[in-house]
Amino acid sequence: MDIGNILILAQKELRDARKNRWFLLYAIAFTGLSLALAWVSLSGAGNYGLAGFGRTSASLINLILLIVPLMGLTLGALSLAGEREQGSLLYLLAQPINQLELLLGKFIGLALALIAALALGFGLTALLIAINGGGAQISIYLTLLLLACLLAVASLSIGFLISATVKRGATAVGLALFLWLILVFFGDLGLMGTALVLELSVDQLFALALMNPLQLFKIAAILDLRNNLEILGPVGIYAFRTYGTQLLPLLISLLLIWIITPFALATFLFKKRGIL
Repeated sequence: MDIGNILILAQKELRDARKNRWFLLYAIAFTGLSLALAWVSLSGAGNYGLAGFGRTSASLINLILLIVPLMGLTLGALSLAGEREQGSLLYLLAQPINQLELLLGKFIGLALALIAALALGFGLTALLIAINGGGAQISIYLTLLLLACLLAVASLSIGFLISATVKRGATAVGLALFLWLILVFFGDLGLMGTALVLELSVDQLFALALMNPLQLFKIAAILDLRNNLEILGPVGIYAFRTYGTQLLPLLISLLLIWIITPFALATFLFKKRGIL
């Protein structure tokens, strides 16, 4: 495996991402809404010094849950299926590279593009807060940025798997949007409905929540923000009492698994089914 080929492909994906209208729209929307939430948090405090990174982090959690997975899923869904339709995959693999180098280069480049978009939104928001509210609780804010990046790359990995499974770009995007709806709405309301219908116990409900990368992010973000999970009710209390200080490392490890496993499956399917 040639690292140089991977880096060249990653640079190509970064350049292509800057020309992707949907990606730019998502990045601008996220940055604009982040700044708006920070401004509302600062203004609502009455005194700028009473707001800051902690309050803004709490406001950003739901925004991240909606926009970041959508960015990752759609970008990943178009990564292979879109270029397969255009014929550019054949052109790329006609060069002296192998399939793994192609997939790693594309994945790393798109992951860096997502992280850069999030860093821009978080950075401008942090600048607004620092100018008006100081640097209190900045560690919470930085941890939220890390968790958001993990969620973005996990969503990208799932999008890659979708893209490796289907042939047409429109089909891949449609499946990505459908999966996004499932992941978003199979959150609090979905889990509550499932628990009522199936009469699940607290530990079973928590195990079900761990199967959703969005819920992993949400639980980790709330734990980082409040240092407890009482706001999540009995399930949160059970999780905090059962795992204690090991809960946050567990959640981060599961997010990493959501990054590695779909990408590994996408690589296997891409090699097995071929370019066409």
